[in-house]
Amino acid sequence: MSPKDLPNTLAALFGDAVQALSPGSYQVETEGFRLLVLLSETQDWLRVLIPIAPAGEALPFLEEILEANFDHTQENRYAIAQELLWGVFQQGMGALTPESLTQAIERLVVLHQQGINEAFRMFTEKRVREIIRVAKRQGQTLESTMQTLSRFYEEGVMGDVGDSSDERSVSLEAWRYQMEKLWDEVDP
Repeated sequence: MSPKDLPNTLAALFGDAVQALSPGSYQVETEGFRLLVLLSETQDWLRVLIPIAPAGEALPFLEEILEANFDHTQENRYAIAQELLWGVFQQGMGALTPESLTQAIERLVVLHQQGINEAFRMFTEKRVREIIRVAKRQGQTLESTMQTLSRFYEEGVMGDVGDSSDERSVSLEAWRYQMEKLWDEVDP
């Protein structure tokens, strides 16, 4: 793919939403997201960026975000710059095709749509696994672990003291779901 093909490829994907910012720099502004497409000064390298979340919201999940870079994001990566968590795709123009660019952009949009939810899910699952591991080391069953969690909610150790019984029930059902799902997978 040559730099001259880039505006046409972007127009085919996004139509009038593509704005040329300067030579080799484009912005795609839609209702759902903003995408930046930047060519290097030598026009032999392309970078596509999409903002995902404020960096402050992402930092508690940095370990999970880096694990996702290693395991799940394929050619895209998470990066932090300008106080934002970004989804980033970078590739040399010589290896790029309109199809590979389209696929990379589609995956960036998915990262944007997921926000930090996937990192939060991974973070939460790790913590639930830790709780299960400790409970099993103490010889607890799933049911006794759930009773302990229920007591913690009733005493205000977990959740909010002002939570209604319905809110506590919803929280405990979420705990039960995760505990049942993971219980047999975790070794003490």
